Amino acid sequence: MRNLTLIFVILIIISCSKQDDHGNMNIFKKILNKKETIREFTEEEFTKYNELKMAGLEYILGKSYNFVFHSVMPYDLGGLVDLCCFPNGIKGTGFATMELIQPDGTGPIKNSLGTYELVAFTKLPLVQDTNETIPFNLIKNRICRIFTCTGLYSSETKLEPLETCDIPLNKDEPSACCILDEYKPAGKEFKIGEKKHGLLLIIEVHRNEMEYAMANGTEELIKKLKDKGYYPYSDLDRESVIK
Repeated sequence: MRNLTLIFVILIIISCSKQDDHGNMNIFKKILNKKETIREFTEEEFTKYNELKMAGLEYILGKSYNFVFHSVMPYDLGGLVDLCCFPNGIKGTGFATMELIQPDGTGPIKNSLGTYELVAFTKLPLVQDTNETIPFNLIKNRICRIFTCTGLYSSETKLEPLETCDIPLNKDEPSACCILDEYKPAGKEFKIGEKKHGLLLIIEVHRNEMEYAMANGTEELIKKLKDKGYYPYSDLDRESVIK
């Protein structure tokens, strides 16, 4: 399996940072041009499809939190993805997108999983507090930005499990070093109704860990993360597994 560092040169408008307007306009044009070729779905179609999708996600991730974190600006117009939280699965909190796969089955460029939604995890329990400085909200917001950048890029480029990703988020902070993997715990299939799809797991790692994955294979890094109990989490308040 190849290891590829994907440089996500995507600038995203987010409410808490200032970005370059010209960079955003290029993304908007791509999105709007694509929307012209995709048929519109009725509210009833979206509602029914999202109910089936949530049932598929909850089968894998456990019962969802009864509140979805919405972006001020819709994702398909350049905002952040809506973020669904899953505090009743594995220890901590799971996060997933709901906006990548469309009711007609289209979505990200198909990879070995087919079309897919994105998932990530923190060891932190879900906290119902609007204070943006608390640790849970910091990682929740960071994962939301990683999802948004990855989601936009997935409509342009095929992303495969076991690849590595260098994802710029803001101009004034280091990029996020991530690895990708298929998320299929205990062999559970992610289905929307009767149709199989995939879950693409994103794990943020330390830079020297990503470099190790690029040199030795992402599978080898995943083994080290599992040995230490760090997989599948994106928390970086830990030591690197690479000495």
